[in-house]
Amino acid sequence: MTASQFRVRCVAEQEFVPWARMIADTYGLDRSEEELADQRAATDLARTLAVFDEGEPVAGASVYRRMLTVPGGVLPVAGIASVGVAPTHRRRGILTSMMRAQLTDLHERRREAVAALRPSEAGIYGRYGYGPATVGNRMRCDRRAMRFHPDTDFGDGTVRLHHADQARPLLEEIYDRVRATTVGWPDRQAAHWAVRLADHPHRRGGATSFRFAVHHERDGRATGYALYRHNSVPDGSGGSAAVVEVAELAACSRRAYAALWRFLAGIDLVARIDYEGALDEPLPHLLVEPRAVQAAPVDRLWLRLADVDRALAGRSYSLPLDLVLDVRDDFCPWNSGRHRLQAEAGNAHCEPTTTPADLRLTAAELGAAFLGGTSLTALAAAGLVEELRSGALSRASAAFRGEREPWYPGGWAFPLY
Repeated sequence: MTASQFRVRCVAEQEFVPWARMIADTYGLDRSEEELADQRAATDLARTLAVFDEGEPVAGASVYRRMLTVPGGVLPVAGIASVGVAPTHRRRGILTSMMRAQLTDLHERRREAVAALRPSEAGIYGRYGYGPATVGNRMRCDRRAMRFHPDTDFGDGTVRLHHADQARPLLEEIYDRVRATTVGWPDRQAAHWAVRLADHPHRRGGATSFRFAVHHERDGRATGYALYRHNSVPDGSGGSAAVVEVAELAACSRRAYAALWRFLAGIDLVARIDYEGALDEPLPHLLVEPRAVQAAPVDRLWLRLADVDRALAGRSYSLPLDLVLDVRDDFCPWNSGRHRLQAEAGNAHCEPTTTPADLRLTAAELGAAFLGGTSLTALAAAGLVEELRSGALSRASAAFRGEREPWYPGGWAFPLY
């Protein structure tokens, strides 16, 4: 059967459990009853799609409405997750049908102007107009070589270990303060926190349960946290090495950030600290020997502009801008054509135009550049952006960029964490 012979529709309540188990199976995972309950609490069935064959779910995808910090503010986005097609039904165009149904719904019902996801395979979603908008920095730190500069300001606060029930409200408060100014961070409601902090033993990969280290100022205010586990990994010589795996770190000040890293580097009997942070993570600059931190970049959050005009008007720009973009969008043809983007003093406006274009690109390149990470000049160097008016490329690239590299904090599935 081909995609045209399968109907894409929403999932009913009684269909959720078999649907969720099918999605998990496409990733080679099992789901406990507790995990299914957490996932159901975070899932809007009215925005959860499925394809059935003889009454059995064989494909699916969900939308989770989230608020994402973008340059200059916060924007509602359609978080795409739980995307899967059973191995018995692949290569029939079913995934394409679901992606088209999602994006058409966003456009026709004027829902979120931007869709976001964390792809399990980077090569899948470019053909649907998604572009890599944030880069994670996989850091492997030699703990024994982590000596801080003598003049590092650690402040006069303290780091304390808390139990999970004590830590959660502190983590939520700190996270909300940090995400307000950190491009690429989504909001987290109670259901998202429940999934983020779920600590099922079979999901730990041999590691311990979560440890919750919270930084407190002298007046008692919580201003940072590190969420981590202990693990043991092969050391390459037949033995094993103790590793601290930092799942997430957030700090409201540079002093809290430095103090948390001093705490982690001071954990005894540990050879290595693993952490995924921002592409411009400050940690190496705090160390006498920056090579104690070895890092490898990896794509993380991919964005898709479902409505080019509304999306581009929803963020601010680093420079005043009057730019005409000639956009090619074969998957969402309503975006194809020329768009005039005008921005000044934190306000932006974008609308269709017949004015001659300054730059030519596809929707995927706009998605990649939207958060200010991937630069338009880099995309042009790869032949993906064409400058049609001299000087337009450098100014547009500078205007799209932000003060810091955008990044997405932890977790494999964007909307649930």
